[in-house]
Amino acid sequence: QKPILLQGHERSITQIKYNREGDLLFTVAKDPIVNVWYSVNGERLGTYNGHTGAVWCVDADWDTRHVLTGSADNSCRLWDCETGKQLALVKTSSAVRTCGFDFGGNIIMFSTDKQMGYQCFVSFFDLRDPAQIENNEPYMKIPCSDSKITSAVWGPLGEFIIAGHENGELNQFSAKSGEQLSNIKEHTKQINDIQTSRDMTMFITASKDNTAKLFDCTSLEHLKTFRTERPVNSAALSPIFDHVVLGGGQEAMDVTTTSTRIGKFEARFFHLAFEEEFGRVKGHFGPINSVAFHPDGKSYSSGGEDGYVRIHYFDPQYFEFEFEA
Repeated sequence: QKPILLQGHERSITQIKYNREGDLLFTVAKDPIVNVWYSVNGERLGTYNGHTGAVWCVDADWDTRHVLTGSADNSCRLWDCETGKQLALVKTSSAVRTCGFDFGGNIIMFSTDKQMGYQCFVSFFDLRDPAQIENNEPYMKIPCSDSKITSAVWGPLGEFIIAGHENGELNQFSAKSGEQLSNIKEHTKQINDIQTSRDMTMFITASKDNTAKLFDCTSLEHLKTFRTERPVNSAALSPIFDHVVLGGGQEAMDVTTTSTRIGKFEARFFHLAFEEEFGRVKGHFGPINSVAFHPDGKSYSSGGEDGYVRIHYFDPQYFEFEFEA
């Protein structure tokens, strides 16, 4: 089926995110625009205007009332999803790389980059206490001096966050005490993306070392590895099948120096249990930077270096094939 093409950004896509129901798709890019779309037909609902630099991350809370964005303009902003009004602005010393709401939508966390003499921090704010935002005083701030955090997600029940680092390490930090609960290093290079499964029991990492790996959320036990011959920028787990989609491609700056055939910018599908690749979807004119499954599992989206977001609906055969298999 022909994908729905979303054109709302002038620069490369940095992250795409569905809300919990999956009726909305949020997209951010290396331009200051934050877009929200109807996922069913690709109609643009509106934009959240206010950032002045590249926007690295976006998240929506569980009832889609609020949207959180983090940007290279050294700010993390909270928006009213419906009206597009900016509700809160947290200024930081360096770029905000990752952000997210906890399960209840009351606590936000974001991590800042290690740059311009500032080290990397993870900050936690409780939105029920307006003074924290007003005074720019998080109730907890965890320093990460060794290697900067490149992606982070909340674990089940909002008890801890899982953070992936530039050096390939994975950490769990308690959201109550800030202590490091566990630390493993399965990747040899930077972790570009972390996404959890629908039931939050597992998560998948995408790394520059050309692999995506599956882990247990609580124990951080390494379960599966999906290998490619190019850096993996993003990986997502299907909510209904044992399927994984990976997006990647060579580094954006190397794209023009190789022939287009070698570029290979397909989304690649792997079987979760057998670690085998069973399908590819072409379309993007550059590396894929972010992939996401629709919460109902009937479609997926990918955002690329080319600035386009593509929504692909699966053919009916896809579902028959899986049930026969």
